Amino acid sequence: MPFSPMEWWGRPHRDLLSGLVVAFAMIPEAIAFSGIAGVDPRVGLFGAFLLSVTLAIVGGRTAMITSATGSTALLMTGLVQQGNALGEGRGLEYLLAAGILTGLLQIAWGYLRLAQQMRFVPQPVMAGFVNALAILIVLAQLPQLGLDWFQPEKVAVTSSQLPAVWGLMALTLLIIYVMPRLTTAVPSALVAILISTGLSIRLGLDVPTVASLGTLPSGLPQFALPQVSFNLNTLGLILPTALAISLVGLMETFLTQDILDDLTDSSSCKNAEARGQGIGNIVSSLFGGMAGCALVGQSVMNVGYGGRTRLSTLSSGVALLAMILLAGRWVNQIPMATLVGVMGMIAINTANWSSIRGIRRIPKSDTAVMLLTVVVTVLSHNLAVGLVSGVALAAILFSRKVAQVIEVSSELISPSHRLYRVEGQLFFVSSIYFRQGFELHEQPHPEQITIDMAGAHIWDQSGVTALDQVIRRLKLGGSSVEVLNLNPASTNLFARIGVAKEAGGRGGDGPPVPAG
Repeated sequence: MPFSPMEWWGRPHRDLLSGLVVAFAMIPEAIAFSGIAGVDPRVGLFGAFLLSVTLAIVGGRTAMITSATGSTALLMTGLVQQGNALGEGRGLEYLLAAGILTGLLQIAWGYLRLAQQMRFVPQPVMAGFVNALAILIVLAQLPQLGLDWFQPEKVAVTSSQLPAVWGLMALTLLIIYVMPRLTTAVPSALVAILISTGLSIRLGLDVPTVASLGTLPSGLPQFALPQVSFNLNTLGLILPTALAISLVGLMETFLTQDILDDLTDSSSCKNAEARGQGIGNIVSSLFGGMAGCALVGQSVMNVGYGGRTRLSTLSSGVALLAMILLAGRWVNQIPMATLVGVMGMIAINTANWSSIRGIRRIPKSDTAVMLLTVVVTVLSHNLAVGLVSGVALAAILFSRKVAQVIEVSSELISPSHRLYRVEGQLFFVSSIYFRQGFELHEQPHPEQITIDMAGAHIWDQSGVTALDQVIRRLKLGGSSVEVLNLNPASTNLFARIGVAKEAGGRGGDGPPVPAG
């Protein structure tokens, strides 16, 4: 229950402080994601505030941080450009309309129990997902350190600023990792932000600050319906983007949920979270904010600093808006180098180090799946593409393993009678191994051949076709064929699409027999 006291009131001082630290980390990302989507910074900042506050109330997972994200922002770029081509400022209106539709779709996915499909995501894919996210977080910070390796156009640091920038980042990381050895009463990241910002102002350091990213909003978000025509043309324009955001957002959210469940040794309802995400995106879009999803890095950070209840999620959103409206002057002066240090800490905490340290002990197939997920995600900058690629490779490797466990043994009972025993799973990958187990070129063929399928199961049309082909080839060789002990599910499948009457098929000419 969202209003259960246990979900709101655990250790309020830890939840409030953790939420405050997370709010600092959300500001630069929300502004940056607005730039990726091609809209004003206030759209991302309002989205971060509205999503955090709404999900604190209606979400299915306590202590999870929801905001505008890079994976969803990347999907918005095309729609904003299309809208702006129809008229200046139209891109934002279509984006807000797409956000509302995204929310409606996610509510539907929640009631349709889409989350049940997440059980098909194997552990190596999840490890690759978080490792790729950690790498993407680091790569996104490089321009703020004056490194032009991957995004030279975003570098905003001059050579004269580099010593101060690197010094502030090093000081931030030093405080973050040394202070917990002295005291954990206050989050070390918060202390690092305050000290490094104060030092920068005191010394008058010439370094990029939050103000370098864009103008912070000066007022509260206002309710307004998107100024678009509600017709089929608009639906056709926004539906592809809304559908993509709804699915990608839920994938990232569900994986974040699994990570937090593991970290806190607790469980949460994914279908409730899907519905909550939908409500959050609708509310955000109606008040001028971007659609989004759960943030892995900030969620891990929140839990790491003691956030356990909905109060931590609520306080992160409220603190973000309060800092923007009431302390905007001071927030603008936070050095970007300091926030780079905080994001570096988030990346370190996000990465699945056990998947890297144990790479020699982990099966090579699992390592290959993890590495492919990382490489594809980093190259495409799209977490959904990496996730799908990892799941696809895991399915292929698993199919190959299962295919090789099918076994066909042969026994010559008498000169005129041969018995084949089949054990294993017969489907599209294993069908070739199944056919190779029969002596189809035996001369002369025994008069009687029995195929005992007691230990086998037929899963698909390829398996049915393989058994059909074997029976037909043996009959062409002059043998009388008998199939025994097909289980009920296999019998039912063969009766519907199989041909050989010996196995319960419908009869007829059957599929062509392959040569050789």
